Amino acid sequence: MLQVFPDANCITVPMADGGEGTVDALISSLKGKRVTCQVTGPLASQSIETYFGLVDAGQTAVIEMAKANGIHLLASSQRNPMLTSTYGTGEMIRNALDLDVKKIIIGLGGSVTNDGGAGMAQALGVSFLNPAGEPIQVCGGNLDQIDQIDFSQLDARLKNTEILIASDVNNPLCGPNGASAIFGPQKGATSQMVQQLDRNLSHFADLVEAGLGISKRNIPGAGAAGGLGFGLMAFAGAKLQSGVALIMEQNRLAEKIADADYVFTGEGKIDHQTALGKTPFGVAQVAKQLNKPVIAFAGLVGERIESLYQVGFSQIVGINLPDYLLENALKNAEFNLEKAVAQTVQNIQEQGV
Repeated sequence: MLQVFPDANCITVPMADGGEGTVDALISSLKGKRVTCQVTGPLASQSIETYFGLVDAGQTAVIEMAKANGIHLLASSQRNPMLTSTYGTGEMIRNALDLDVKKIIIGLGGSVTNDGGAGMAQALGVSFLNPAGEPIQVCGGNLDQIDQIDFSQLDARLKNTEILIASDVNNPLCGPNGASAIFGPQKGATSQMVQQLDRNLSHFADLVEAGLGISKRNIPGAGAAGGLGFGLMAFAGAKLQSGVALIMEQNRLAEKIADADYVFTGEGKIDHQTALGKTPFGVAQVAKQLNKPVIAFAGLVGERIESLYQVGFSQIVGINLPDYLLENALKNAEFNLEKAVAQTVQNIQEQGV
């Protein structure tokens, strides 16, 4: 941009959708800070150092569950949603509560768990007892062993803390479109595991809903992050919001777009699925309302993008040649993006717009 228009005022707004990058995006745009903590990883034997964000003068914590219990923390050979747990996410929430925050934003992308948020609840004081009345350390594969749930020691600070879930997943907890069936296989579940995990989540939901007198399993998004959406709503009173919309609100994106002449956005691949709530689509929607042109850049431009021009995109630019090797695309992404942006801005200048 500045190569062509040296006097241009470029406003950078880090964006995310509740998945990877959410914490860093809000820390950057809201001038927050990192808070490091030691938590349990996806497997009970793991201890990892991670961090969450503190913004809004220390009043709001921003957590990515994947930083404690994400799929990237396990090698493919270790991924087994029968064994993984969201306990570390609960520990991150507890660390945030210790800082007297008034609000917690939790992004649910990139999980390797399927425990319905049971591990998270356990870290926050809930006890799960087997038929003999003995406490068990919960994970996706043993939820069917729970006979009783003791809610009495659930962290009372949750009642006075606003908790928002940033996620664009609309799946219910159980069934053919639920957490286990749709997301279980990518976390290492076999078809037999998927059936067991789904039964386990249903049993778990029965006990939770009977104990709390509520029903959350069929709310769109309850199945996010292996059912952590359900657990956060049931145990912590969390409210689900579109991840992109929530981040845009926090970043005050509309205010910044209102003062812009052009809006540049992008992602690794842009195709017809971009309109299903992905970050560039959210940006384009805001820009369209403000009558601002949106130019999107992508490492790969996929199929059926014509519909995107009807929902706010003015131009979609691929930064790589059609047959460009993925290895080279990853290695040269920054250079190719800079080159594509410069050419696009040069075209704008030549058109005299």
